[in-house]
Amino acid sequence: MVNLADANHNAELLQAQAHVWNHIFNFINSMSLKCAIQLGIPDVIHNHGKPITLSQLISSLPVHPAKARCIPRLMRLLVHSGFFAQAKISEDDDQEEGYVLTSASQLLLKDNPLSVTPFLMAMLDPILTRPWHYVSTWFLNDDPTPFNTAHGRTIWEYAGHEPKLNDFMNEAMASDARLVMHVLINECEGAFEGLKSLVDVGGGTGTVAKAIAKAFPQLDCIVFDLPHVVAGLQGTDNLKYVGGNMFEEIPPSDAILLKVRLTLLSDYHPLYAVAAT
Repeated sequence: MVNLADANHNAELLQAQAHVWNHIFNFINSMSLKCAIQLGIPDVIHNHGKPITLSQLISSLPVHPAKARCIPRLMRLLVHSGFFAQAKISEDDDQEEGYVLTSASQLLLKDNPLSVTPFLMAMLDPILTRPWHYVSTWFLNDDPTPFNTAHGRTIWEYAGHEPKLNDFMNEAMASDARLVMHVLINECEGAFEGLKSLVDVGGGTGTVAKAIAKAFPQLDCIVFDLPHVVAGLQGTDNLKYVGGNMFEEIPPSDAILLKVRLTLLSDYHPLYAVAAT
């Protein structure tokens, strides 16, 4: 093992420090992106219709005048992260540049049907980030998950009594499902051939099943989730909602769809903690 205190290893010492710092401040990337969403920066750039200058961007944002000087720092970080890019304002002007969207930031637009913004806002909500501060405590106790250590109950119990968590989790899963199903139906149509029925286990509000039922009208689809998740939701001719517990019984069907269930349910049943690793 190299002795980094040795004067002959200054380069390695600085490299090691940089590696540690990179992990210490990694959270800045996700929180800066969350800030950009809350300020509406992607939509402002999109609605401008062409590269937008820094001054134009600042004047379009609801920021306090005293904080305007910090927007260039935020944009510099987000450009570096690949969420925005800089382009010439016009071919005649080689000096002035404006901000434009990238493929990644297009997925953050409010009106984009494939927007992942609900998923981003849910995953970075304090309710879901707080448990990360309790991981070391969790290792020392007998709680089933860090979420339980942080909040005193499982995520499913919390969602069952707190409409905010239930709502933004449903919106998050729905936004993720829309993007995945857009690709799945276009690229994997053959996977549904020959099926007469399908049950989407942990299907939430039914975004996935709705897309499948619409694309394959001959297929009877069931959205199966916890009772409080599907309560009051209305089905269609070939789609219905059923409440229950997957560890007790799953409605019979030709196929079972499990999307992001094993990792999410690893805190619900010990066996799934093994399956999710």
